[in-house]
Amino acid sequence: MSEFGIDVERGEQGVAWVILRNPARLNAVRFEMWQAIPDLVAQLAADRSVRVVVMRGAGHDAFASGADISEFATHRKDPASAAAYEQINGQAFAALIGFEKPLVAMVEGVCIGGGLALAACADLRIAADDVRMALPPARLGLGYAFNGVDRLVSLVGPAAASEIFFTARTYTAADALRIGLVNQVVAKADLESFTRSYAEGIAINAPLTIRAAKRAIAETQREPATRDLEAVRRMIAECFASADYAEGVRAFLEKRKPQFRGE
Repeated sequence: MSEFGIDVERGEQGVAWVILRNPARLNAVRFEMWQAIPDLVAQLAADRSVRVVVMRGAGHDAFASGADISEFATHRKDPASAAAYEQINGQAFAALIGFEKPLVAMVEGVCIGGGLALAACADLRIAADDVRMALPPARLGLGYAFNGVDRLVSLVGPAAASEIFFTARTYTAADALRIGLVNQVVAKADLESFTRSYAEGIAINAPLTIRAAKRAIAETQREPATRDLEAVRRMIAECFASADYAEGVRAFLEKRKPQFRGE
C-alpha cells in the first residue's frame, strides 16, 4: 500500500466507504488522488450491491486538510499548469456531484479548502463536534472555480457563502450547523456508529425512488429553461413500473418491512 491514496471498503447493508488517505499531511488530497476519483465513482455507480457511499478521511484527525500544497510548485507553478490542475479538480467534483446514488460525507477534525469542497459534493454531511471547516483561498491568492462557488451558494445561500469566502474564517461544528453547511453534528466518539446507522437507514429504502428524488433535487438547482424534467418524469415512471413499488405496497398492507431490490 502506498503512503497515500483513496481506499474503498464495502460494508454491510449496501454501504461502501471511500477513504481519503494521506496521514502524513492530514489527508491532504494529492494530484493522483484527484485523478482517481472519476474512475472510482464510475465503479461504485456500476456496482449494484452498493446503495449508499460514505466518504471520510483516514484516521480521526482530519477529513482532508485540502489539496496538497507541497505539490503546487509543480502542478500550479504557472497559469497553464494551474488550469490543467483545475481541470482535474473539476472532473473529480463533477463525478461526485453527478453520482446517482446517495453520497454522505462523514467529517471530523480538519476539513479545509479542497477537503471542504469534496464534502460539499456530498448530498449529506455528518460532522463530529470537533470539526473545523474553512475555505482559505483569500489567504492564498487563489482564484476559486465558479462551479465550486455555485455549489457552496446552493448549500448555504449567498450571504453565508460570501462570509465563508471573504473572511476565510474557521467554522466550528456549531457554526457549520447554524448556516446549513452540515446536516447533523454528533459527538466524536459516536460519529462512526451514527454515520453507519444513518447510511444503512438510507440503504434499506427504495433505490429507484431515491435516484429519482436526487435527480429532481439536482434539476431544481438549474435554470428553469435548462432543466431536464423529462428525465425526472422517466425516473418517476420507472418507480411506478418497478417490482419495488409492488413490494412496497404489499409490505405496507402486510404490515412488514419491505425488501427493495432496486428493480
